[in-house]
Amino acid sequence: MDCLRPRVSMGLPVYNGENYLAEALDSLLAQTFQDFELIIRDNASTDGTETICREYAERDRRIRYFRNPRNIGAAPNFNLVFRQARGEYFKWCAHDDVCAPEFLTRCVDVLDWDESAVLAYPKTMIIDEKGDPVQVYGRKLATDSPEKAVRFQALLEGHNCYEVFGLIRRDVLERTPLIGGYAHGDGVLLARLGLHGRFVEIPEMLFFARRHARQSMTMVNDYQSYAVWFNPALRGKRRFPYWRIHGEWLRAALEVPMSDRDRRRCLRMLVRSFRRRKKLLVDELRSQFIPASDWRIAK
Repeated sequence: MDCLRPRVSMGLPVYNGENYLAEALDSLLAQTFQDFELIIRDNASTDGTETICREYAERDRRIRYFRNPRNIGAAPNFNLVFRQARGEYFKWCAHDDVCAPEFLTRCVDVLDWDESAVLAYPKTMIIDEKGDPVQVYGRKLATDSPEKAVRFQALLEGHNCYEVFGLIRRDVLERTPLIGGYAHGDGVLLARLGLHGRFVEIPEMLFFARRHARQSMTMVNDYQSYAVWFNPALRGKRRFPYWRIHGEWLRAALEVPMSDRDRRRCLRMLVRSFRRRKKLLVDELRSQFIPASDWRIAK
């Protein structure tokens, strides 16, 4: 193993994750593919997260632990762990999820073999607080298509963004703005990655996404608040999360290198998405500029 540049970097941003952190770390350190580094970025946790991280870092030299002096928000912390990565391939990790031992091996094999693939991810099982299976996540997106516009359209649809926890080519990630500091910033990143290349789903169930009362989308159940979770600098400001998402999708369709034909097709897909969500976008404007008591008149 090249200690200076491991083949895989894994980044784990965490805030107050003491409940499940040890289980997540155990699953990552138990990978059959061993040529990796694990970067942990503690976002100024106030629970036992720091103690757990330091104990693991002392036991395993592949772990690099950093602690932010203050909470900088989810998106900046996710991006920091990537910027510190040195590997050819990169994987984001969550403190409450579990990866099967073969996760990295199978994903590395795919990316080594298929140069057209920018991201490899396994099938996902949703588990509960105790780690018991709840349901198979069965949403299969057409992100393995050779057509950019087909992949882009698939990633404009509603999905749970589990693919962002797959294994990604680092050089492709470096060509993106990473995870934006706004609601659904991870989903927009996936749309950008889909314009760069194919996603390959591994048929084995190797990723176990935990559903519990303290995860972000359970505690923050609307996109206005979710935007602040991604970026605390938005607190107290007018926020237009759905307009921002569509604007970022448009940026992606205009900025990522592609043929004129592909660009026109992607822009048509975006227009269709806008039309489908027209009521949502109009209501968002009303909620920011028209007092709730005046809605009936405005409608």
